[in-house]
Formats: sequence, C-alpha cells, structure tokens
Amino acid sequence: MKHTNILRPLAVVLGLALGLPAQADTYDITVDKVRIDTGTFKKTGIGYNGSQTPTILHFQEGEDVVIRVKNNLRESTSIHWHGLILPFQQDGVPGISFNGIKLGETFTYRFPIEQAGTYWFHSHSGFQEPDGAYGAIVISPKGGEAVPTDRDYVVQLTDKHPHSGSRIFRNLKASADYYNRAQRTAQDLIEDAGAEGLKAALQDRKMWGAMRMMPTDIEDVQGFTPLINGASTQKNWTGIFKPGEKVRLRLINSSATTYFDVRVPGLKMTVVQADGNDVKPVVVDELRIAVAETYDVIVQPSAAKAYSIIGESAGRTAMVRGTLAPSEGMVGPYYKMRPQPLLTMADMGGMMSGMDHSGMDMGGMDMSGMDHSGMDMSGFDMSGMDHSGHDMSSMDMSGMMSGMDMGGMDMSAGTPVVPAEGAPGAAFYAPGSGLIPTAANGGKFLGYEDLTARKPLYPDRPATREIEIRLTGNMERYIWSIDGVKYEDADPIRLKYGERVRFKFVNETMMAHPMHLHGMWTIIDTGKGAYDPVKHTVSVAPGTTLYTETEVDAPGQWAFHCHLSYHMAGGMFRKVIVEGGPS
Repeated sequence: MKHTNILRPLAVVLGLALGLPAQADTYDITVDKVRIDTGTFKKTGIGYNGSQTPTILHFQEGEDVVIRVKNNLRESTSIHWHGLILPFQQDGVPGISFNGIKLGETFTYRFPIEQAGTYWFHSHSGFQEPDGAYGAIVISPKGGEAVPTDRDYVVQLTDKHPHSGSRIFRNLKASADYYNRAQRTAQDLIEDAGAEGLKAALQDRKMWGAMRMMPTDIEDVQGFTPLINGASTQKNWTGIFKPGEKVRLRLINSSATTYFDVRVPGLKMTVVQADGNDVKPVVVDELRIAVAETYDVIVQPSAAKAYSIIGESAGRTAMVRGTLAPSEGMVGPYYKMRPQPLLTMADMGGMMSGMDHSGMDMGGMDMSGMDHSGMDMSGFDMSGMDHSGHDMSSMDMSGMMSGMDMGGMDMSAGTPVVPAEGAPGAAFYAPGSGLIPTAANGGKFLGYEDLTARKPLYPDRPATREIEIRLTGNMERYIWSIDGVKYEDADPIRLKYGERVRFKFVNETMMAHPMHLHGMWTIIDTGKGAYDPVKHTVSVAPGTTLYTETEVDAPGQWAFHCHLSYHMAGGMFRKVIVEGGPS
C-alpha cells in the first residue's frame, strides 16, 4: 500500500523544477470526521481532507504560504505548525495565539517559510490529535539538500487506539494503570525471588508499592495499533526503490504517548537531520524517536529484495512494519518483538525522597538462614493463591518492611548523566536505567550525544540567566505538572527578547517527557558549543537533568508543554510570554 495525501500547488512544483523565485501560494485543508480502519479495529476519528492517510504539505524555503482551513467538525478546531518559526498569531494554539476555528468556519493562516526540513502539523484542540488530526510538512531548502538522495519518503508513525482520546484520559484519571496489560503477579515474585533471593525480591516490591508504581509503567497506554502513514502492518505501506539508490526516510512520531525504536534490518541508517535541522551525518543501526520528534535518515538498499521498516514501541507492547521494495506487492520480513524492559530505581528519581531509608526492618521476619540464591519456597503454603491473575502492585507491605534500608542507592532526582561505557545512546539516561536502548543486532544506537549541528544556527555565547524546570506529577492520581503546579494554577514564564536563557530540566517522575517549546529553537547542551544540536522537542529521561539553551528571538505568547497528549492535558503545560521585541 503506497498512498500519500499531498498538497503541493502546481506553481510550487514548477518553481522547484525551474528554480523560480518563491511566491505566495494557497493550500486548502478540510478537517473532517473520518472512518479509521487499522486492520484490527474500525472507529470514527478525525482526518484532514477526508482521509486517515496523513496529508503532506510541501513548501519551499522562502515561500509565503496561505493556508485555508475549513472546519467540518461539530466542534472547534485548530492547527499548530509544529517546529515552524512564524509570528505567534499564526501558531495555532487556542487561548494563547488565537481563538480557534469554530464549526463551519474557514480560518486563513499566513506566514513566511524561513527554514527547511521535516516537520509536522496537528490540532491543538482537546484530544483531536490522538483522534487522527495530524499531517506532515516537507520544506525544500533553497540550495537543495545538503545530502541529495534518489528517493524521498515521509514515514509518519502514530499509535491508534480503539478508544477516543477523551475516553482514554477519563480512564487514566480513574486508574493510572487502566491500560497496563503487563502488571506484576505473584508468579513474578516467585521467579524474582528465585533469581535474586526472597529478601531482595520483597525489598523491590516494597519500594514499588510505596510509590504505588510498577516497573512495567513505561507506557501510559497499551492496546493500540501502530501505523505508518495511516497504514497498519497488514496494509503494508510501501516505498519503492531501485537497487543502489539512496533513499531518504523522513521519520515523524505523531503518537499520543508512544516512543518508537526504528530500524531497517539489513541496512545502516545515516542520520542527516534532527527536528528539521541538518546534522553531521552519523551512521547507526537503530534510533529512538520521542513523541513529536523528526529524524531524516538515508538508507541505500543494494539488493533487489524487500526490506522492513520496523517501528517498535519502547515498552515493547506493539510493533508496526512498513516495506521498502523494488516493486509493489512485496512484503518485508516480520520480526518478533523483543522482551519488555522494566523500570529500575534509577528511573524513579525524586519519587523516593519521601520514603524512610533507615535500617532494614523486616517486621520480625528472620531470613538469616534462608538460601536466597536457590529460593526454596517449599515452606510456604501458596496452594490457594491464583498466581496467574494476582496483581502485587497494591499489596501493602508497609508494616512488614517499614524501615527498608536503601542507603546504598542514589535516589536523588536530576543527577546529570554521563555516557555509559559500552552502551551507545545511553548518555541521556540515568546510570542503571531500565530504559537504556540497545540495537537489535548489538550495533550502534543513536543518542543525543551523537548529534552535531552541520552549521551553527546561532553564535555561541554565555546564557544571560538560568531557569529550572522541574517535571513533576502524581501518577496514582494521574496529575502532571511543572514545579508541582498544574497549568491552570500557574503563572506564565516570562522571557525578555534578546536574552539567551539556559533551561535546567529536572525530571522527578518515572516517565520520559518530550518537552516542546513553541516558536523558538531549543539547543541541547552536548558540550559541542556552537555545534550543539538544535531541536524543537527534547526528551528528558526519568531521574535525569538535561540542560538546553534558547535564543529568545520571537516576541509574543507561546505554548510550552510535554508532548505526551495526556500529560499535557493533565497539567504539564505553561504559557511563555516574550516581552519586548526588535526595535
């Protein structure tokens, strides 16, 4: 299945072909109720131009665009142009940059295209984005691509769930582990005790129970069907190539909650762009794309056979396969999903700060004579227990293990992380994290530390001040916040035009958060100075501190939030006001 929904005016096509100056062109988008068919379920959702296949907007750098958006829904809508640098009134966030697009109305966006690269667009109204309101943006650079290719494909990933976004959020608020299909059981306790010893296994359960958490809480939502360009594995999106050609894959993660690990088995991927900005080429076997990020990678298949594009959720609960092939109808190999990772205490960060870490009181239970290594459970009568369905996460062991000793464990949130030797891509995870990615074949896994700007976007200069952003939340109540305050109770973050602000992100939660600042670039501090990578979305791993800098060069009001849809709705959101402007 090779199907694209492309909006590209004829004038732009001719201009690109003939090298003519860019001009103002008009694009029309309708926002519609559509029937979504994933191959495993059907549902009513939202799409652009009447299709579940994402619309692709093709722009040219230097072009002035006029985009007319007709709202055919029975509710207000909006479109945010994710990652584009534009006047704040055109940014498309109701309540911050405009009032939204009422039902039946047509709103006209007008802005210049000042950049090139791969971006995307989506609704910023309610839960319309996870319900299907998203598309892709491809902007051709004035002087041509820094690394030319023979083929060029958008590969837009998403996590389509049978429930609507609003229903998912209600269920999460009622029970944060509502969609967790991998809850820990008594049988897991028995197996862990056999491997680690009963004392260690019970100690581990005590810590997780005290936090009302489970080590399987990596993804808020499971039970979804992942799609590539609106197509499930069964529908088999296909990109055509001729052997020996260079193929650019524009990877976009438009998911509501899911990080994807992407690979093309049998081929190396050369990463040439991150979030629309060129980077020095780096060859990898696999990469993790956070929600809202984009990466451009180049592959060069030499054999006349079908290759698979694999998108595997970071929690290993779902996987999608697309195909690169020399002809239509071919299907790439399908690969077995890898084992599910488990969170560790390194991922818990500051969530442990309220626990009593004093000397290990097992409530009178004498285990000194037990052989924990072999774990003989014969003295325990467990014949009446149903191990298959028993959820140990809610078992109250507080009386039995109230004084657990954790003195040897560093539970401080926000410890700046360093690369783990022998673990490619681990530099931005807490040492000992259960989330550290590894390539399927033991090869190179991309990390932020591997990204180097091809050309500096800004001069390297000292920051004028530092702002600490603490990423906080209460998982049990499914409340998410910044500095312990939800959006509706928070004051705006105020910046001054012309300053360079250093942001210190401290993740005190057990989940990764892809943080997105609208209207301005985010420079990740990787120690490369002017060649630090420049992005619009940065993922902050659990229990870590991440430093970024921003040149404040866009006056107006902007949104700043976690891009996990239900975290944003739960309160991890701020308004940013940039005061002043160019003289």
